[in-house]
Amino acid sequence: MKIIILGFGAVGQGVARVISMKKDYLRSKYNLNPKIVAVCDRSGAAIHEDGLDEELLLETKTGKGKISLYPEYGIPGMDSLQVLDEIEYDCLVEVTPTDIDDGEPTRSHIIKAMEGGKDVVTSNKGPLALSFQELADCAKTNNVEFKFEASVGGAMPILNFAHENLAGCHIESIYGILNGTTNYILSRMANEGSSYEQTLKEAQEMGIAETDPYQDVEGVDAACKIVILANSVLNLPVTLKDVEVEGISRITSESIALAKKEGLLIKLIGEASPNALEVSPRLVSQGSPFAVEGTLNVATLKTDLADEVTVVGKGAGSVETASAIISDIISIWKRRR
Repeated sequence: MKIIILGFGAVGQGVARVISMKKDYLRSKYNLNPKIVAVCDRSGAAIHEDGLDEELLLETKTGKGKISLYPEYGIPGMDSLQVLDEIEYDCLVEVTPTDIDDGEPTRSHIIKAMEGGKDVVTSNKGPLALSFQELADCAKTNNVEFKFEASVGGAMPILNFAHENLAGCHIESIYGILNGTTNYILSRMANEGSSYEQTLKEAQEMGIAETDPYQDVEGVDAACKIVILANSVLNLPVTLKDVEVEGISRITSESIALAKKEGLLIKLIGEASPNALEVSPRLVSQGSPFAVEGTLNVATLKTDLADEVTVVGKGAGSVETASAIISDIISIWKRRR
């Protein structure tokens, strides 16, 4: 399978690293031989029809900061849409930074690939939260696979789990912690008694929170994931503007301490159902499945046959998120065969 990776930040590098690590395993178990034939970042691209060396890609990005400086096959200044025209490929892995204003350039990348008959895997929440139905319709029209497990919960298996393992069930609602940064902050505040401002600063210093943490702490990131779950799992044609959103920036150490005295924790919870699309701080029992700490994500799917089913997993991380992307690539390979 010939793969193009657009975006070579933490997730894109994770995909290259996992392919390097798992190449023999993928070949022996699935007869799958993934070749990265092109990679693009803001500096330009590296392209080679026989496949680029994954470790050299990682060394180039880490050491030189620009994928266009890849030896012999680097092309400074080449943009992502040019890359899609330049070389033959089977699957686009779109992992450029998320834009929640218009979903670009990811939306254009995905549509161009699908209109060219190529399968697409993405971790990018922006275009899914804004234009899910358009992208799903484009995939159907062009008879291509469109997979996005990594867009919700990183390594936490939820989309494919809902569609495959719970295929015989009617899923009524989904309820959970869908943002690792806010869960880390609230967990630390509960354990240490620290203030929101102090804990946020610590999370930023550790690289858990972004320099501009707005999308995480104000609930926007979790809201994007609620939209994806609502569309993909519950078949609700909604967008980001349909979600009621409240973040955690007004949570105080005093309110967390008061909740603890009652055996409760404050968590940022997202809910998707035909009657509710919401992200807000809520009280949960200290003994419940939602009492997870650190950057873990957790979600409960309420079904007609299996009652409530809960999944837990790491919501972030380079290799962790890449594991979901590789899972989607394997799924596409199986279906194509």
